[in-house]
Amino acid sequence: MGRVRDLTEPATRQWTRNVPLVLDAIKYRESVFALPFAYAGMVLAADGLPTWGQFLWITVAMVAARTLGMSANRLIDRHIDARNPRTAERHLPAGLLAVPDMALLTAASAAVFIIAAAQLNTLALALAPVAGAYLILYPYTKRFTWASNLALGWALAIAPSGAWIGVTGELSLEPAVLSLAVALWAGSFDIIYHVPDRDFHLRDGLHSVAQRFGVTAAFRLARTMDFAATAALVAVGLLADLAWPYYVGCSAAAVVLVYKHRMVSPSDTSRLGVAFFRTNAYVSTAVFAGTLAAVLL
Repeated sequence: MGRVRDLTEPATRQWTRNVPLVLDAIKYRESVFALPFAYAGMVLAADGLPTWGQFLWITVAMVAARTLGMSANRLIDRHIDARNPRTAERHLPAGLLAVPDMALLTAASAAVFIIAAAQLNTLALALAPVAGAYLILYPYTKRFTWASNLALGWALAIAPSGAWIGVTGELSLEPAVLSLAVALWAGSFDIIYHVPDRDFHLRDGLHSVAQRFGVTAAFRLARTMDFAATAALVAVGLLADLAWPYYVGCSAAAVVLVYKHRMVSPSDTSRLGVAFFRTNAYVSTAVFAGTLAAVLL
């Protein structure tokens, strides 16, 4: 049972007390998944280290964008989360937080995202509302298409291209291919992550790859997408003429992806939490480390 709010408590004190709960609700630690890919796009665009101003505002923009997407997702899906046994204990359905808490965070992160984009360049500012709208709207896709898992992938794929635009004020082929790699990688882990929800999706009329094609086919598609993501990462290195450390990073990421698929299978998803949370951080970090080393050489 969720806690009951003390309506006599000052609003500022309530909000201060709720900050840890809000951060936990949006899983702020998972920013490490996409942020390294944003930094990879940033250093590629700068062909080295960006200015401190670019680094600061790209970081602020990316964290704000992710917070916007997560908080909007929690708001939009709160009723679905309440019906799903796996997510019923999340903060909104459990009553640990109220809708105004998450709505305030959504509005604040959207404002910070736009402000940060404005500090970078005109194109970044012009595209920020488009990116923000996508982050808010993609959670609705699970209501009508199995491609909702792929939609999540493209939400994270905004990061490297957005960072490139933040540095250069334009878009080119290298960040587009890097974004493709991120979309495939993120879509793959989202497919696997939602496999345990298949029965719930079938009962509730929701859509996912596993719900539409079955668990075995979902794992097969996820493996194919991870292979394609690795190929796209290699293509980025060739397009940008990167030095050998980049390929070391890509190789490390590929090894982690293989390990992820050995940890879970259609018949055993008991280690899904470890596979999802740990390996994704390792993949993005390995690619960024390789990119940084390559451009500095």
